[in-house]
Amino acid sequence: MGAQDNKSTSDHVIIRLGTRGSPLALYQANLVRRLLLSHWQWPDAAIEIVIIETSGDRILDRPLYDVGGKGLFIKAIEEALLDNRVDIAVHSMKDVPSVLDEGLDIAAILEREDPRDALIAPNISALLDLPQGTVFGTSSPRRRAQLRRLRPDLIIQDLRGNVDTRLSKVRDGVVQATILAAAGLNRLGKISAAACLVPIEQMLPAAAQGAIGVEIRADDDRARSWLAPINHTASAIAAHAERAVLAALGGSCVTPVAAHATIQGDQLKISAMLSSLDGMEITEANDTGSVNDFLRIGREVGERLGRNAPAGSLS
Repeated sequence: MGAQDNKSTSDHVIIRLGTRGSPLALYQANLVRRLLLSHWQWPDAAIEIVIIETSGDRILDRPLYDVGGKGLFIKAIEEALLDNRVDIAVHSMKDVPSVLDEGLDIAAILEREDPRDALIAPNISALLDLPQGTVFGTSSPRRRAQLRRLRPDLIIQDLRGNVDTRLSKVRDGVVQATILAAAGLNRLGKISAAACLVPIEQMLPAAAQGAIGVEIRADDDRARSWLAPINHTASAIAAHAERAVLAALGGSCVTPVAAHATIQGDQLKISAMLSSLDGMEITEANDTGSVNDFLRIGREVGERLGRNAPAGSLS
């Protein structure tokens, strides 16, 4: 299907784009919308944004790991896709379970933002500089585990909410520090709130952190053709390699696991870690190989982690 065919199609069909309603989710949805409109030269009315409230947005009084993990942020949106209430859906890929429901597929991943975590802490220049006993807010099992290894002296409390909410909790002294994804801060123009970016060597990011994915019904060839031009190949390879680590572990979004892939020339390297739920035991694995074998490399790294899994980490 050529550009002219898509343009004429959009004159008669409004593409319904499903998304959460948080400021970051709306930024990401509008980014996808702008890219599609620009590439296909469609009129503004061709893409309608449909805001869908998810369980993750409604349940704010309990940690995610107690109520089903980050998959709660996309379940309702995927149901809208399967029910044909929306045509495409935009997600932060770190929130997407490693195995999709039958009938769904990720058709495009945008160029990835900075995958690192960002420390939010007034008058601090590095994670290791936090005063002993700092009250640190996070509900991420991955971040908790790595923080406990790096800084066992920290007092870790659950902290949930969107970017602005968590920034305000630090500003108001509810907690003294937290960590947010640098990608979200960059997209919202709030990276200046970060005390520093935490080096990958200190804290591996979540699989596919910083990547925006667009999900479709697997049999919707028309939607797949719309999205093909905005897929960023290198970002997609890295994100899918990291997700292959998760899939091999059979891990959920409540498992303390991290994975980070980099591409140099025709070589791909993956580093990953799996932790016990209390963060006291961590196993690590890495591998390098041809970028064409990205799924195999990710799977084998995940299998290696699984063979040496800390007690209870995959329960």
